[in-house]
Amino acid sequence: MSYVEKTHRFGLLTPSSNTIQEPEFSAALPSTISLHTGRVAYRNITPQEQMRCVLELESESRKLADAEVGVIVFAATAPTLAKGKGYDRELIKRMEDASGRPATTSATAFVDALTRLGVEKIAIGAPWSKTMDKPMVEFMAAHGFEVVHSEVVGFVSAIDLGRVGPESAYELGRRTDRPEAQAIIMPGGNWPSMSVVERLENELGKPVLANNAVSLWAGLRLLKSGDSIPGYGRLLRDHLAA
Repeated sequence: MSYVEKTHRFGLLTPSSNTIQEPEFSAALPSTISLHTGRVAYRNITPQEQMRCVLELESESRKLADAEVGVIVFAATAPTLAKGKGYDRELIKRMEDASGRPATTSATAFVDALTRLGVEKIAIGAPWSKTMDKPMVEFMAAHGFEVVHSEVVGFVSAIDLGRVGPESAYELGRRTDRPEAQAIIMPGGNWPSMSVVERLENELGKPVLANNAVSLWAGLRLLKSGDSIPGYGRLLRDHLAA
């Protein structure tokens, strides 16, 4: 096996129960970028857990900084929008102050990606419960996006969600679509939805933004590395360049 020099280091903050993000990020990252992961305590997809996991934000960010990563992405949607508009920016500041590295979150990435694509009307397909869905809908609306429909599956146990295959994500994407929606967004980082993005886009004829793909896109843009990653939809393929 030939040696490939790693020119950049990508820092990922993932929930402790997540089993999908590291494989998906590693598979999609360019060969010159290495992945380095910190974990925050998060077992169930509940309001209580999303408050608990951010208590470790500074300590885990400092650990990633020890590896001299070029960026830190907190790639969990629900915990990064739990307190409404502006909360993601508060978390970013905490991460950057602790680590001295540029940082972003999944919630921020969704807003930035939709803005980049010129999307105004969205449909949301999420694996969690209706209780967790309400803050997501309100967060997107507060940023000026019209949510024409939201669909949930109802998972509470994060580790159980990680055992669900990509076909469930594909089926949710199909159920979520509405003719008036200009894009579908699929939060939830612990299921392999990245692998079905391109398939859904080809069939539905509109952007499909999955949590892990959007988080990867946002981090790579902060790293200023990579012009195109094919196979995961138009965001990573056509919109990585600054």
